[in-house]
Amino acid sequence: MTATHYESFLYCYNQIMRLLAKLVLIIAANAAAIWAATQYIAGVNFEGGIRELAAAAAILTVLNFILKPLLKLILGPIIILTLGLGLILINAIVIYILDIFSANLMIDGIPALFYATILISAVNFVVHIATKR
Repeated sequence: MTATHYESFLYCYNQIMRLLAKLVLIIAANAAAIWAATQYIAGVNFEGGIRELAAAAAILTVLNFILKPLLKLILGPIIILTLGLGLILINAIVIYILDIFSANLMIDGIPALFYATILISAVNFVVHIATKR
């Protein structure tokens, strides 16, 4: 292996490690946000241990990476007309789908969904700003 091949390998390896570290941080932050929502918001209940919480956080991370950009594309005019407040609707839809997919998470009612959306979105925003490069 020549020096340039080795340097390019190290560069790729470092990029992959950064991506994996960011992914683990996002999953951990989502788990913390779900846990905080269950502790501080009435109507948001989570039954299960740390594995179930990590699974729900992983599902939320996948939904945020795959479904959220599609919803932003589809609901783009609503986002523009509401001056960005439509993003709360998109986040609420993602949290509601998480409620459907996760048997351990139960959100009872629209107010609980709204408050959980605000809390989880705030945590995701802080993590996004902290990991932005």
